[in-house]
Amino acid sequence: MKCLIITGASAGIGLHTADAFVKAGYQVVNLSRRRCPLDSVTHINCDLSEPGFIESIGPQLSSALQSAEETVLIHNAARLLNDSAVETPSNHFREIIETNLVAPNTLNYFVIPYMQAGSSVLYVGSTLSEKAVPNSYSYVTTKHAMVGMMRATCQDLAGRNIHTACVCPGFTDTEMLRQHVPEDVMPQISAMSAFERLVHPDEIANTLLWAAQNPVINGAVLHANLGQVER
Repeated sequence: MKCLIITGASAGIGLHTADAFVKAGYQVVNLSRRRCPLDSVTHINCDLSEPGFIESIGPQLSSALQSAEETVLIHNAARLLNDSAVETPSNHFREIIETNLVAPNTLNYFVIPYMQAGSSVLYVGSTLSEKAVPNSYSYVTTKHAMVGMMRATCQDLAGRNIHTACVCPGFTDTEMLRQHVPEDVMPQISAMSAFERLVHPDEIANTLLWAAQNPVINGAVLHANLGQVER
């Protein structure tokens, strides 16, 4: 049995990724506050921003992992705020770090011991994993750190036949993007790719499925952005 554990599969990239893995024959388990709308996906309700979330879901999660011959763990959930380096108090910053970085670490600590050879740990980064734009301070910072976490994961899993990668989507047509970007600015955002359109969530889902099935990309940062046009 092949198993996918994914965070944030209630919408957007996470939802499309869950669907792609179900169609590929994986048992899919979603971890989030909102339920994944796919009947074929097992939902475990949790709040990744809560430091002790793993304690409440541990027994249910371990039962899904015990019989898995291959496990894919995808760190997809993230918080995106309009914030600034000069206006973000540390208590707000800690809340973002809890979801975007500490929760992935917590899940790695819990899930990796169950992983058999052929399993993988995949991170969903961002175009902002390697550059920055104004007013996305906490998101930019944590997405940069996620690349470091992935690379460290790669090194520490050496010899275990478990691979990792960070897939960095460009501007993807999700509700999170549309909440963050004003509608009148969206045509300019679309024009920032060489294809002059937004990335579709299915394209990222298929990239993640490919990454799970191809260990040769172990430790790689994969830019899935249609070719970012730099001006």
